[in-house]
Amino acid sequence: MSRLKNKTALVTGGSRGIGAGIVRSLAAEGANVVFTYVNSAGKAEELAQEIQALGIQALAIRADTGVQSDINAVVSAAADAFGRIDILVNSAGLFVTGAVDSTDTDLDAFARQWDVNVLGVAHTVRTVLPFMKDGGRIINIGSTGGSRSPYPGIGEYGATKAALAAYTRSWARDLGGRKITVNIIQPGLIDTDMNPADGAFSTEMLKAVALGHYGKPQDIGAAVAFLSSDDARYITGVTLNVDGGQSA
Repeated sequence: MSRLKNKTALVTGGSRGIGAGIVRSLAAEGANVVFTYVNSAGKAEELAQEIQALGIQALAIRADTGVQSDINAVVSAAADAFGRIDILVNSAGLFVTGAVDSTDTDLDAFARQWDVNVLGVAHTVRTVLPFMKDGGRIINIGSTGGSRSPYPGIGEYGATKAALAAYTRSWARDLGGRKITVNIIQPGLIDTDMNPADGAFSTEMLKAVALGHYGKPQDIGAAVAFLSSDDARYITGVTLNVDGGQSA
């Protein structure tokens, strides 16, 4: 399919895992893709070459979502390369946990997580909007941890994703007049190197999943591609759980 032909997408955190699945799905629909990475330079370059082999333009840029100057630079690079940004996917994020009664809480790590997962996303949106025409798409990648706490210690992470969901609803109102849709996808258990679908932890967590198995990065990518397309033009302010029924 080519629902996104001639569109330009910016994906933060796109070099591996869920982010890479999103990049592949958008490219498969015909979108040119600019994506960011922090530490996975090799994987980022491999992914860019994979996309380019399909005849789609792809650009990998190192940028830390928690650093405003990095975001300013990557947005400028995307706009310079393609003239505009039609689709923004905020996929970059950190996962830092710790119980509220822990005696060895790393407050700096929690603050850094907030900078990336919340403040960095808000800055990215504000920076992209001048380069986004009316009718654009903004898709935030949250987590089911933003609406439920399946195990102890997830509060700090969950709070960042709950904040992102609140931002999503507000931005949908703010940008509705420009026909820019803003939605959030909340993945559940997705098989990545950070959350592999094997081991004691996964066995226990799967008990709550109606479909009985982990999802794949391409499952999130497919949802992003749909919300990016004209098929989803009347959908905004929505929280979409892609979790195999974990939240049912």
